[in-house]
Amino acid sequence: METLTLEELGIDKSGIVCNLRATGTMRRRFIDLGVVEGTRIECVGKSPAGDPCAYLVRGAVIAIRAKDARKITLRRSCKEGENGTY
Repeated sequence: METLTLEELGIDKSGIVCNLRATGTMRRRFIDLGVVEGTRIECVGKSPAGDPCAYLVRGAVIAIRAKDARKITLRRSCKEGENGTY
């Protein structure tokens, strides 16, 4: 199974959370936002400077900084109609 960090996810691409390596209050915040194992996350945009990025998580769009996005590991996910390339 191919994995990547949330930071590596391209715009309009999605993945399924398979590991949350954040600790302490940041881990609690991610969990409160629904970023838990099995959750689908889609990158919906990047700021002009590239950091932070906007992600669709359980129907809500949230901004996550690159340094925090590195702590979330995903496996690739295909949206309906995609050919599986990333």
